[in-house]
Amino acid sequence: MSTETWIADRIEIADLFTRFALLLDEKRWEDADTVFADDVAMHSPRGGELRGIDKVVGFMRQGEVEGQHAQHTTTDLLVTVDGDQASASANSLVYYYRDGQAPHFTGGLRMASTAVRTPAGWRLREVRIMPVWTREN
Repeated sequence: MSTETWIADRIEIADLFTRFALLLDEKRWEDADTVFADDVAMHSPRGGELRGIDKVVGFMRQGEVEGQHAQHTTTDLLVTVDGDQASASANSLVYYYRDGQAPHFTGGLRMASTAVRTPAGWRLREVRIMPVWTREN
C-alpha cells in the first residue's frame, strides 16, 4: 500500500468518526448510510447488541429527549488499516445540554470499531461503546 493511500484511508476513517458524532448531535438519521455499513453491529450497555442499520438508527431515535441536545467530542483516535478493513478506537466526551444552558450531564466513553472499505467509502461495520464515567452537573 502506498503512503498516499495509507494516509488517505486514515483521514477518511477519522472523518467517519466525525460524521458519526455529527449524526448524533444533529439527529441527521437520514445520513446513517454515510457512517454505517448496512450490516453494522452495534454493542452498548443501553441497547445491547443491535444488528443492521435500521435497528441502529431506530435505537438512536428512541434516545432522543425533547429539548435536550448533545455535543460529542472525539479524541485519541487510533487507526490500524489492513487492506479493506481497519480497526479504530477513540475516546468520546459527550455533553448533554438545553438551549443556552451549560451541560447538565456529561459522560466519557471508549469506542472500539471495525471499519470496512465499501464502494461508497469507509463505513463502520462494528461499533462497541463502553461507558467509562458520567457526571451530573
